[in-house]
Amino acid sequence: MKFKAFVYVNLKAGYSDPEGETTAHALRGLGYNVDDVRSSKAYEVTFDAPNRAKAEKLLDEMCRRLLTNPTKDDYRFEISDPK
Repeated sequence: MKFKAFVYVNLKAGYSDPEGETTAHALRGLGYNVDDVRSSKAYEVTFDAPNRAKAEKLLDEMCRRLLTNPTKDDYRFEISDPK
């Protein structure tokens, strides 16, 4: 079965986010009253798995092995039902 998933990767609390800080500064410069901006990444992954449970296990493995740095990143994912 083909599954499509979205993986969202964010920095853990306490890690500096230079990209987010630069963006917040730029938004303030444009006149927006912004308290904070945190950057994140999103991946769209399409892959094969025999069932949803295996798809979740495979995607979690992909996240831990390549898509994130477990030391500094948090992640979550959403998997759509196969078509």
